[in-house]
Amino acid sequence: MFFIKRTNTLKLTITALLTAIAIMIPMVMPVRVVIPPMSFTLASHVAIFFAMFLSPKIAVLVSLGSAAGFLLAGLPIVITLRALSHVVFALIGAFYLQNRKEDVLSSPLKSQIFSFWIGLVHALAEVFVVSLFFLGILSGGDYDQGFFYVVFLLVGVGTLVHSMVDFFIAQIIWKSLGKRMNQIARKVTA
Repeated sequence: MFFIKRTNTLKLTITALLTAIAIMIPMVMPVRVVIPPMSFTLASHVAIFFAMFLSPKIAVLVSLGSAAGFLLAGLPIVITLRALSHVVFALIGAFYLQNRKEDVLSSPLKSQIFSFWIGLVHALAEVFVVSLFFLGILSGGDYDQGFFYVVFLLVGVGTLVHSMVDFFIAQIIWKSLGKRMNQIARKVTA
């Protein structure tokens, strides 16, 4: 006898909506600063943070969608691969938040500590990707500035700050949706 696994329609719908947002943001967002290999697209991580609040699987899928959005936006390969590296921080952050989300999001101090910590993981993953280009291991990077400036300041510090700003935006939106979002989160993770 065949057993058909019942699909969680709500989980599928939320994942699809967040993925669509993650794809569209790099394609249409008017606020973008590009200083190769760095690009700052306001709110480009918000859908990923929302996905992290829900589950590790959703976080990975939305991160992959975000990378697809950067690819479809026609940005340089180094920027697209930096977006692909978001899978790392999204997965780690989502696993951490699985049983601690309410605690982290309800305390301003804990949310800032988490934001800094996950921003650091985010920055290290992007620094690794850009280092591969800077050092010539992957082709496509031709940088006139020094390694410290390009990799550590532009990418490392820039990503940390950008990540923390986007986490703050995601947290404000999540909290503004109130109890309804927490009810949806419980259904999605059940």
